Amino acid sequence: MRTRPALCFILGLGCFSAAQADIIGVKGSVDYWKYNSDLSSALGQPEMKDDASLSFALAVEHPVPLLPNVKIKHSTLEAESEREVLNEKMERIDLVYSDFIVYYEILDNIVSADIGVGAKVLDGTVQQNLTEVEQVSETLPMLYAEAGVKLPFTGLSAKAEASYAKFDDTVISDAQAELKYNFIDNLLVDVGLKAGYRILDVELNEGDERNIQLDFKGPYLGLEAHF
Repeated sequence: MRTRPALCFILGLGCFSAAQADIIGVKGSVDYWKYNSDLSSALGQPEMKDDASLSFALAVEHPVPLLPNVKIKHSTLEAESEREVLNEKMERIDLVYSDFIVYYEILDNIVSADIGVGAKVLDGTVQQNLTEVEQVSETLPMLYAEAGVKLPFTGLSAKAEASYAKFDDTVISDAQAELKYNFIDNLLVDVGLKAGYRILDVELNEGDERNIQLDFKGPYLGLEAHF
């Protein structure tokens, strides 16, 4: 007879957790991005080595009308050239890149769509010809969009995401597309493995016609969890 109250408690806890999931949702992901990079400026266009980094994203969604959802994306951008002098690389990129986004869900079903705005923050250094080091510190207003589709009863989904920012002739565009398979899918948590391709272009205006063009592109693998 004591099992009935315990069973009721467990069922009630499950219902409460499901209700909480309907009230607020948290989505996080981590990607391993293997990219090739290009650096070009008035000082030349050296050959850069392939590199890789971890990218992170965290989003919080809720059902409150008119109040936007929030999302943060973060990547490190590092690369170095083939050229070196006395074991020192002549060209080196060392940047921290973050997006701070507020957005609205326009659709949220088999087909999903989000639109929003935010800020891109880029900090670090770009070294050229061993001694030319540009300090980079940029904050740009951005536009953001995401669209996706699910294949019911398969665990498969596809998504494309893009953002664009421009300020004082500095321009950043970031786009990626991916396929995901949810290997855990229940009321409490969804966990999926994903694979995609990402292209990031950065054009920096450092004044006095010293423009620097940076391009990063390549495939990525990642994990995503939705609570």
